Amino acid sequence: QVQLVESGGGLVQPGGSLRLSCEASGLRFSLYTMAWFRQVPGREREFLASKSYRDGRSTYADSVRGRFTISRDNAKNTAYLQMDSLKPEDTALYYCAASGRDRPSYSSHYDYWGQGTQVTVSS
Repeated sequence: QVQLVESGGGLVQPGGSLRLSCEASGLRFSLYTMAWFRQVPGREREFLASKSYRDGRSTYADSVRGRFTISRDNAKNTAYLQMDSLKPEDTALYYCAASGRDRPSYSSHYDYWGQGTQVTVSS
């Protein structure tokens, strides 16, 4: 049974930082592209970043490029999202996802999803 478990969310002040973790089990982690998405109630899920299993290439949405950094540790079966310079508009439920594709283009290309971790940016 595949599980993706996110952690590290919480309340942070504007300009602050958080590091999210996504621990995977039940799959060959090194063969999956990992990604982070977020969703605000009433809005579509938004792609944030992905990291290819094949060559380690990172891809970012314009909204987070330069502020967020995705990484992975295959030895720990864990993906990370370092979030810096957080803004109130970053408040959302953050999900990690795993895809067997090297270059997934759509959320439907992701095979597994976590339950999410809430991030709230507020003073």
